[in-house]
Amino acid sequence: MFSEKYYIINQHFMYMKGEYDPNGKLCTIVTELKKTILVDKAPLKILEDSIKCIGFDLRGAMATAKWIIGDTHMTPVMVNPIHRICVFPDKSAKNDETTWFNPNHIVRTRDFNRKTKIEFRNGQTLTVPSKLPAFNHKLQTAEQLRNITIEIGENPISFIIEPQIDQIRLSHSR
Repeated sequence: MFSEKYYIINQHFMYMKGEYDPNGKLCTIVTELKKTILVDKAPLKILEDSIKCIGFDLRGAMATAKWIIGDTHMTPVMVNPIHRICVFPDKSAKNDETTWFNPNHIVRTRDFNRKTKIEFRNGQTLTVPSKLPAFNHKLQTAEQLRNITIEIGENPISFIIEPQIDQIRLSHSR
């Protein structure tokens, strides 16, 4: 396993999970298509650094995701729209042991003893303690966020938010 002080999420990124080192410091194990890396940063710090590389921040990315797909539980995050990289958590983002997945490399999911077995593009598998329908819902929501974000970038007029009825009535009654 490689060891790095920093990591920026890229097109080879499959998933990452927080893990404590022997001194009790939260680090991250990042799995890419061809290698695994131990990074001396917490998963949320890796997300923050990766999003900053394109001129945004994690808080803004989460707010935008909620604006686009609604206030969903365990919101996915668009990390890099240029490279079409979106990630989603299997648990709350605040949980140190959350695994963050890149749907671009997930080929298939299957039920495995009331858990989810994930098959990746490179043939690797991972079993997570999440029921298949719940995991697939998170996967689908992340893919939806990625697709809508890409569509907005390529054709901004395609995504116009309709004003709420109450706001229209208020503006006409003045």
